Amino acid sequence: MDRAPTTGPRPVNGALTLLTAGRRRRTGRWRVVALTLLALVLAGFALTLMSGQSLTPPGQVLRILAGQGGPDAFAVGHLRLPRAVMSVLAGACFGLGGVAFQVMLRNPLASPDIIGVSAGASAAAVFGIVFLSLDGPALSAVAIGAGLGVALLIYGLSFRGGVAGSRLILVGIGVSAMINSFIAYALARAPAWDLQEAMRWLSGSVNGAQLDQAWPLLGALALFGGLVISRSRDLEALRMGDDMAAALGVRVGATRLAVILGAVGMIAVATATTGPIAFVAFLSGPIAARIVGQNGSLLIPAALLGAVLVLAGDFAGQFLLPGRYPVGVVTGALGAPFLIYLIIRANRTGGTL
Repeated sequence: MDRAPTTGPRPVNGALTLLTAGRRRRTGRWRVVALTLLALVLAGFALTLMSGQSLTPPGQVLRILAGQGGPDAFAVGHLRLPRAVMSVLAGACFGLGGVAFQVMLRNPLASPDIIGVSAGASAAAVFGIVFLSLDGPALSAVAIGAGLGVALLIYGLSFRGGVAGSRLILVGIGVSAMINSFIAYALARAPAWDLQEAMRWLSGSVNGAQLDQAWPLLGALALFGGLVISRSRDLEALRMGDDMAAALGVRVGATRLAVILGAVGMIAVATATTGPIAFVAFLSGPIAARIVGQNGSLLIPAALLGAVLVLAGDFAGQFLLPGRYPVGVVTGALGAPFLIYLIIRANRTGGTL
């Protein structure tokens, strides 16, 4: 008797082949995007080191960094290098912290700029400058503590058997409005000198950066950024919704609390160091989502994009615009129309990242 041909395993093997090929293709695109963004960060870093009142050739910059000295040694080593380092670290903190909120809550409007975390750190810094005459590490510590405190307040007020993204955003917007009112009051009461210092800080700037200021940023990126990246798989599951994530074994509440702690830690330290550089945390995630798509985690691409945005914004503010402007002015001008676009898009599509 002839036996019927056994063809059962072939469709399974074919499906596995297609699945493996698709996974490799997505991984390959993610790597290309990440390497391209890293190249842009390095290019912006080099351009910052070379640019000033006079253009320093790349070879001379390398010799100065190697300790061989040169006519532009002071400008490169003491003015441009701290500026470039601070731009990269602060931008990465803002970008990574912002996208963590947006992915966790599945809404591009869930940025620390929008929901009040940055405003909390800013209000504490203004209070410290105007009423307590603080500066340096003491001012940074107050701003960091306030940023964490406001984040916990927003989380507590929006918790009703869980944290819904839309509820947290609405609570955050309300808290942010109250905090901004306090900032306006503090500025109205400030003496002329303190007012100037507070306004300079609120604009968000890397002017006058020093390498010593980079250590808190590097520590925040390593500690809090590592905490967020360690939850990258759980965050990817949360992009599909809380119920689906829970079905996949994700502890939704614990993941959200860990991500909030890590993201707020980075945002608070960066804000305390450079001031609230407007819209970098807000812009990095949606731009990364457009570039990466569904091909992998948005965390590292958004961190690199944050660094690119701060480097590019600072360069534009110093050399491409009439007059000299802090980086926060440039990123604020770019972010405002993008915010309007995202609000319109969210109304049409539901606003998922």
